[in-house]
Amino acid sequence: MNIKAVVLDDKGIKRTLTRISHEIIEKNKGVEDIILVGIKRRGYPIAQRISKIIEQIEGIKVPVESVDITLYRDDLTDLYDQPKIKDIDLIDVEGKKVILVDDVIYTGRTVRAAIDAVIHAGRPKVIQLAVLIDRGHRELPIRSDYVGKNIPTSRDEVVSVEISEMDGVDIVKIKE
Repeated sequence: MNIKAVVLDDKGIKRTLTRISHEIIEKNKGVEDIILVGIKRRGYPIAQRISKIIEQIEGIKVPVESVDITLYRDDLTDLYDQPKIKDIDLIDVEGKKVILVDDVIYTGRTVRAAIDAVIHAGRPKVIQLAVLIDRGHRELPIRSDYVGKNIPTSRDEVVSVEISEMDGVDIVKIKE
């Protein structure tokens, strides 16, 4: 695949996550009872970064959890006859403001699965969604509360998010 465009570099990602952090604080009138839940793989380190930024701004550390949506995917029966149960980290979400964090939202199916996993763990007060990139093409009626950047894409294009914790570099690219 060829790189069509670089959408965000390391400084752009940092600015974007700083803005999202400010928006989270403002919308929730502080950070009381907030839990950031990163959707595994890249959503978790992004949630950790947002937590650090919020701590710098508010002086309060916001807890960060992760959710593995494998068991909640709606295409699981297509993948396995009998799903293999993995260790599930149950998070304490009862009465909390849960902010799901992911790198890219596309069809909405991953987010729907993450919502199912969170609700399975308890009844949160509210669930909000923060994404670094919204590329459109929703198949489910799901929208983000906090969006780093909207990128109109074709279905043939791929949005590649690379983060230093996993990839050694911070960059968002569109490939075709």
